[in-house]
Amino acid sequence: MKTILVIEDEPAIRESLQDLLELEGYHAIAAANGRSGVELAQRYLPDLILCDVTMPELDGYTVLSMLQQSPATRTIPFIFLTARSATTDQRHGMNLGADDYLAKPCSAAEVLRAIASRFDKQTAIQSQSQRQMQLLRTNIAQSLPHEFYTPLNGILGFSEILYQDSAILDRLEIQELAEGIHTSAVRLYRLIQNFLLYTKLELILTQPAEVAALRQEMTPHPAVLIWESATRIAEQVDRLPDLTLHVPRSLPDTILAIAPLHFQKLVEELIENAFKFSPVNTPVDVYSHLSQREVVVEIRNRGRGMTPDQIADLGAYMQFDRRLYEQQGLGLGLIIAKRILDLYDGTLHIQSVPQPPLSNDLSNCPKDHPLDQPTNHETIVQIRLKRANPIH
Repeated sequence: MKTILVIEDEPAIRESLQDLLELEGYHAIAAANGRSGVELAQRYLPDLILCDVTMPELDGYTVLSMLQQSPATRTIPFIFLTARSATTDQRHGMNLGADDYLAKPCSAAEVLRAIASRFDKQTAIQSQSQRQMQLLRTNIAQSLPHEFYTPLNGILGFSEILYQDSAILDRLEIQELAEGIHTSAVRLYRLIQNFLLYTKLELILTQPAEVAALRQEMTPHPAVLIWESATRIAEQVDRLPDLTLHVPRSLPDTILAIAPLHFQKLVEELIENAFKFSPVNTPVDVYSHLSQREVVVEIRNRGRGMTPDQIADLGAYMQFDRRLYEQQGLGLGLIIAKRILDLYDGTLHIQSVPQPPLSNDLSNCPKDHPLDQPTNHETIVQIRLKRANPIH
């Protein structure tokens, strides 16, 4: 049985609402003023709150503001029930976080419809959250052990050979083993760094003071940073000929409202993703241009692409079609980029025409059409960040 809290100073209205809710099968509790309403909400954690605006002790807006400050009561559906019907009053209530706004006098049917609508929406949100949580658990179970153990096994394996056979290995063999250890260590280090950065970004986004402080950071000359980061990533994956930069170094002096390290990480993750998910000898193009208040960066590649559902499901530890394609990493690149943009009030937009999925039956593939043949499918990742020196 769902519990509904009614906060209403008019006895007749309060009792009528209680009777109505009880008849409909709800458990109704009531408070005669705002202060008592806050206390009851904190004590019982009701499933929904109906609250008047004009009341003694605390008005409805203050009640909602106080409940929004506590994680335990912040997500309780909240409906204002009041004689005030002006648009400005409704907007103020919605801006505070109210879910609905019913103007008195209203019928019993209107009240019940509003309550049912809130519960239906809450059920849909919970269902979506559970689905995403289950997907997250599955992705973590599939990717984390493999991605951490693979480089660690490389380090252990190569070092064990060095330890046991050092007396009989020649200089070239020792150098090859050392390179294998170094490559595996770098991969493991980067995995750990991304794991820690993603966790840190999620925590920062829950702390308004830290978000406000970071938004005071600035990155001058972003075009230079884009050139340097893109070139470095292309060299690391041995695909410098595939990279084309349409980012004029002669852009006017532009300052971005983002910390330099975060902007660098943002660019690196998106460009590395473009290389990771596109075949060798296909282009990766980076574009940049200015608007009055923003810098727009676009990264284009001709890889296998993403479906609309995959774009909508973008999240942590997401590695789409892992059973069909070999891929490294924790699936954190795009979500780290998204969280950095959230932190600085930027935006991420993905357009993609996906490659048709690979068939598990390879017998039907023509011999002159290898599975990794470049396609004309294009993925465009666009980011927008605010300028610290907008053009007026």
